[in-house]
Amino acid sequence: MKKNAANSISVREKIGYGFGDFACNLVYASISSYLLFFYTDVFGIASSAAAFMFFIVRIIDAVSDPIVGIIIDKTNTKYGKFRPFLLYGAIPFAILAILCFTTPSLHGGAKLLYAYATYIALSVCYTLVNVPYGALTSAMTQDQHESVSITTFRTFLANIGQVIVAFCVPLLADTFSKSMSLSRSWQLTMLIIGSTGGILLLICFKSTKERVKVPSSHQKIKFSDIFEQFRVNRPLVVLAIFFLVIYGVKSIVSATGVYYVTYYVGKANLVKWYSAIGTFPALIIIPFIPWLSRKLSKKQLMTISIITDIVGMVGLFILPKTWIVPIFISRGIASVGNGMISAYMWALIPETVEYGEWKTNKRLGGMIYAVIGFFFKCGNALGGMIPGIVLAASGYVAHKSQTPSALHGILITTAIIPICLYAVAIFCMRFYNLDKDTYSKISAELQKRNALELQKEGI
Repeated sequence: MKKNAANSISVREKIGYGFGDFACNLVYASISSYLLFFYTDVFGIASSAAAFMFFIVRIIDAVSDPIVGIIIDKTNTKYGKFRPFLLYGAIPFAILAILCFTTPSLHGGAKLLYAYATYIALSVCYTLVNVPYGALTSAMTQDQHESVSITTFRTFLANIGQVIVAFCVPLLADTFSKSMSLSRSWQLTMLIIGSTGGILLLICFKSTKERVKVPSSHQKIKFSDIFEQFRVNRPLVVLAIFFLVIYGVKSIVSATGVYYVTYYVGKANLVKWYSAIGTFPALIIIPFIPWLSRKLSKKQLMTISIITDIVGMVGLFILPKTWIVPIFISRGIASVGNGMISAYMWALIPETVEYGEWKTNKRLGGMIYAVIGFFFKCGNALGGMIPGIVLAASGYVAHKSQTPSALHGILITTAIIPICLYAVAIFCMRFYNLDKDTYSKISAELQKRNALELQKEGI
């Protein structure tokens, strides 16, 4: 599909848009990587209780996504349809991130209730910010290559956020703990992370523009329209399942990394480096994603990405725990594969929005992103629950030397379970039927059709 001026996005705007995912990942990566560890080893919640809480909170969060989606699609303000949520959600997002890592003087059920309340509130706030943020891509351009480019900037900066979290969060918490309590050090660390995230969301709001115009008849949305999408929008169904599986893997890998290095490898001081190497190599490959997307089919690119990640995980499983350098190399290989997956999978969502509008004359930008959010959060729920269950079943006890059974449980959760899930993801992508040529034809036809309708409306 050829670019045109209306669809062209400046590098400055792409960077500004990417700051949104930078912000979201500062908090999301902190939650994924450290909240379970914080609950079990700092706040003092049993691993089984924490695992069940992760499942419940994320299911509640996922159920809220369709509600948020319909709210977004019915929103129409002077700031646009999606950007207002970035403006008004930034400060609550920052405050709730800090509260999640705060340890008030509570005991028993009150402590668990506080954890539930703050985690649910942050998750819902994240949905109110992240769903419209993701859907904003489809309102910025209808050019396929520009969408991939925007997503590449987004993913690159998201990975920068993950690198900062991976390295700085444990470093800051450890540094602060030398002059204050461990619980206070974690709170101060998240004060820095959360505040930075809030500021970046405001920059994202200021930097971006919604320029895709849609006929008014395409914006008359009702909740039942999403069921019609599931009936006619096959790419959406396949992509939703794919997100479920991939984010299940991401959640498992994020949650178990600290246990793998602390207890299996036996080098707690290397946690920050292990986390950083799990993100940094991806920064090298992500800028090449737009080029790769032109050379490879979608299925080829996704399959190669997943297999690369699997190769790295096999290394983590088979290498002796004393082989630190090869373990870190394996972690880096997995990072490259994971970065390729992340950089490209989000670029496919605008295609499903366009395809759905082409089939039904309804543009469900917010709702479709909410559906994807529902599925990837269900994946997070399962992925967040699995490590806690395996740790509890294998006999894990915080702050103790772990039994061989517990160490084996950590190893299985780190590598084998994610590899099995990746096999499901590869099979799933076989059914994605929206190739480049088909999408180009559909998008061109839709733009021509919409232009005629907008002309009739005098827009």
